[in-house]
Amino acid sequence: MRLFVALDIEPEIRQRITAFRDQMRLLAPDIRWVAPETFHVTLQFLGETNKLDEIRRALQTVQGPPISIAFGGASFFPNPKAPRIFWAGLQGDEHLQELVSAIADALTPLGRDPGAFTPHLTLARSGSGRPKPVRGERPVPALQRVAAELAKSPPPDFGTMTAHQFYLYESHLSSAGPRYEKRASFALRPPPTTNHETL
Repeated sequence: MRLFVALDIEPEIRQRITAFRDQMRLLAPDIRWVAPETFHVTLQFLGETNKLDEIRRALQTVQGPPISIAFGGASFFPNPKAPRIFWAGLQGDEHLQELVSAIADALTPLGRDPGAFTPHLTLARSGSGRPKPVRGERPVPALQRVAAELAKSPPPDFGTMTAHQFYLYESHLSSAGPRYEKRASFALRPPPTTNHETL
């Protein structure tokens, strides 16, 4: 099975990002646009594995407080001059990186390499769908039109949310596009408060 760890997105923010995606899609209708119902913030991609139970147990040890995340802006991998992946930006508070690091530490004993964490939400892919081109691939003119439109527009603002849990997802691939199934959820809780009583 193909697994990844991610944060879900509140419906209001999903709707705003979808409206922006639909507007940009008019400039590049022929590339692969991500379905709005699959929008998520990837914290760690695990790939093909048969260690579902071990991964679930490891993630149950991860602790952290709720995370405030502001969604806004948009750009491309590897860069706007040679766009291959179109993404919406996000900025989390300090607890976002702490959560990513805690997840990586919990999964390292299982042989999972977290790789670099670049907070983003993928909106569209071209070619192989990889950030770096494979041999023979060229930048797609349609995405270059999107890049040109973004360059003359103010950065979009999609709003702010607080994540109270993160999820282990399974990705089901098909010709109709991927479908994501939540296999487990893990709560993010504020640290307990200590009451000091004066005697």
